[in-house]
Amino acid sequence: MSAWNDFNDAEQQQSFDLIPKGTVAPVRMTIKPGGHDDASQGWTGGYATQSFETGSIFLACEFVILDGEYARRKMWSNVGLHSSKGPAWGNMGRTFIRAVLNSARNIQPQDNSPQASAARRIQGFNELDGIEFVARIDVEKDGRGELRNVVKIAVEPDQADYPRASAPAAQRPAATYQAPPASSAPAQAGRAPVSGKPSWAQ
Repeated sequence: MSAWNDFNDAEQQQSFDLIPKGTVAPVRMTIKPGGHDDASQGWTGGYATQSFETGSIFLACEFVILDGEYARRKMWSNVGLHSSKGPAWGNMGRTFIRAVLNSARNIQPQDNSPQASAARRIQGFNELDGIEFVARIDVEKDGRGELRNVVKIAVEPDQADYPRASAPAAQRPAATYQAPPASSAPAQAGRAPVSGKPSWAQ
């Protein structure tokens, strides 16, 4: 335990310069629980968040870069589930999650085999909490008009940047995701290992 008045062993400040737009890196995604459940939609476990201002529903996600020049840098983005304005935001969220599953489980986007289809199904948001995949980092303005890094695109196995990003999924010897047998516990099917707590849970 460090002495409260000795800061020699405190971590040094990290640079907060923006990561260049289009940078590809392996990331781990964790979900900050928002406590909003809707069993009719399959949204259970308290993972979803509902906005007080708009009523929209989303997953509040933190992304930690796992390797490379920007290792340990963190970004935050919301993954849309529902908006009262129409289906567009929820559809964008579904598209992103599909790509995340393809990236994490090494599934070609065009593969519609039963095995690939099983890899794109989840039993709950718990399977996305801690999932590791290859991301393409973007830059956007926040509510104050300041630029920040975000993750909106997952790099899929058919893209040239995928193997070069040295993501855990790209390094696994198994070429494709193995669907769990019907007798196994569904809630744990295909869940990515989680090491350490996200920053908001520490």
